[in-house]
Amino acid sequence: MVAMVFRSPLPAGVRRLAFATAGAATAAIVGALLAAGRAGHGWLWLHWIAKPLATALIFVLAWRARPVVSPRYRRWVLAGIAGSLAGDVFLMLPGDLFVPGLVAFLLAHVCFIAAFLSDSRLAAPAWPLAACLAYGAANLALLWDAIDPPLRVPVIVYVAVLATMGGQAWARARTRRSDAAAQLAARGALVFMLSDSVLAWDRFRGPVPLASLWVLAAYYLALWWIARSVQGAAIDDEAA
Repeated sequence: MVAMVFRSPLPAGVRRLAFATAGAATAAIVGALLAAGRAGHGWLWLHWIAKPLATALIFVLAWRARPVVSPRYRRWVLAGIAGSLAGDVFLMLPGDLFVPGLVAFLLAHVCFIAAFLSDSRLAAPAWPLAACLAYGAANLALLWDAIDPPLRVPVIVYVAVLATMGGQAWARARTRRSDAAAQLAARGALVFMLSDSVLAWDRFRGPVPLASLWVLAAYYLALWWIARSVQGAAIDDEAA
């Protein structure tokens, strides 16, 4: 994650946020891995502090972006990151708050879809959305027997919304091939799908070895790219 965040030259303010976010994300991953290992729950405090902190720093990145693709796009992305932050808190607290966490992330993805639709048409072209829906359906079919019956409808709805988010971001990027911000948003959306896929396999089929590493590294990279996509012309300048 760190190497990909710092791959291109960044303005000083963004670079500082990148270092802070990478540090918080690393601490969240280390805390989760240690808490799951022999060290036990004594390390959960590190995970509980660092996990929402990393997401909050990514929120600040999107909030401070100048210039922006559009004010409307930024508002929806900020709402999506805020929903993700709420989901972070629900999923890490003691007790089984999987459903509230699922709802929080579902609303986050609805916000991201709204952002991607603010300057593009739904499913134009259609094949990226179809590909993402097919990927989601395949994962769902493979996990179906392991999903508790009361969770099946919420999971179906979540997968459909998540796949729509990824497919719309991908379709938008296909129509804006010279737009570096749209490409970042598409990368982020697709990596978000990957993160949630690993999370689902770990929860329903698991355990996936080092699941916290793969899930959180992909998740923070996805959010970082989506947050960076808020910035407009300067992104193209950096890519040039």
